[in-house]
Amino acid sequence: MYFELSEEQLQVRESLRRAMASILTPDYLRKIDQEGTYPYEAYDAWVQLGLTGCGIPTQYGGTGGSIEDLALISEALAYFSYDVSTAFMVSLFTGMTLLKCGRSEQKAALLPQLVNGEIRMSVCISEPEAGSDVGAIKTRAVKAGNKWVLNGQKLWVTAAGARKSMLQIYARTDANTSAKKGMSVFLVPNDTPGIECRKLEMLGRRAAGSYEIFITDVRVPETAILGEVNRGWEYLLAGLQAERALTSSGYAGAAQKVVDIAFTYASERKQFGKKLGEFQAIAHMLADMQTEVDAARLLAYRAAGRLSRGLDASREVSMAKLFGSETYIKVANQGMQILGAYGYSLETEMQRHFRDARSTTIGAGSSQMQRNTIATMMGL
Repeated sequence: MYFELSEEQLQVRESLRRAMASILTPDYLRKIDQEGTYPYEAYDAWVQLGLTGCGIPTQYGGTGGSIEDLALISEALAYFSYDVSTAFMVSLFTGMTLLKCGRSEQKAALLPQLVNGEIRMSVCISEPEAGSDVGAIKTRAVKAGNKWVLNGQKLWVTAAGARKSMLQIYARTDANTSAKKGMSVFLVPNDTPGIECRKLEMLGRRAAGSYEIFITDVRVPETAILGEVNRGWEYLLAGLQAERALTSSGYAGAAQKVVDIAFTYASERKQFGKKLGEFQAIAHMLADMQTEVDAARLLAYRAAGRLSRGLDASREVSMAKLFGSETYIKVANQGMQILGAYGYSLETEMQRHFRDARSTTIGAGSSQMQRNTIATMMGL
């Protein structure tokens, strides 16, 4: 078995890091974090670099590629900011659901727009009373003539308020059966009458943003239904594996940046006549941090590799998601300790990673839910 990246993959990751270094500067990242503004400049650069076409077949204007390729991009972007990387990841893994489950005319119409930046995409699943329990969603869609009328509320939706965003809204379309048999997905532009996106004040991940969405008598045509009616549960499961594989790669990239920041500080900062890194307590802490980040990265690569080969990766993505998110939180906490008061200052990057990391064991499936999945896959 061989787990190293190919020379071409390494070049892609490093060239992307170099390209982003002039855009995702510490000053820019600090500004959008403090102001809570969406990274439009970065997104435009991704479009120009062709990143938004990765994973999209050439027939739709994309550059082809696989989940493995998207995972490398996710890792490279998250190295600068996990928050900013979610603006890319959410749009693309939501696009993957469209690619996999959409009707031919929907893919032909929307995927080229996603590739060239005319639209972004965001997935709307969670609700005030339906987080991990997706089957409890209450948003409804009722047929009225040749239209569907949607009413409900969504919560914790990443980047939903960004300009030109196409929302994938999960709603119950058959009240007489379970969500597994009576849920559908609707493609709704976020400027549609009746859609209200309210940005929430959050501890971290303030640029891409988390939104509450109020859906009031939103009328959409039959063509707005993604794929077929009442197959939403199937489409949800199809999208979750790609989502968790990409977010796990992002955790590895962001956690690596934390280690690099802490290592640089420990290599330069002197106390008691020695560099911090020369103290065994700090050196061992850094060694453990790097080891755990490498393990998180390998789990993410394994999950992405299985998906790229068309294999089921339920267990692998859950393991990668669980370990990667908890590693990011752990090393960010340790990085804060190594930097001391400097890490606690809002002028440094470490505190941003500390805040952004805390969301990762909650969003996209909590650590507890991942453990449940893993245990079930073990036969427990």
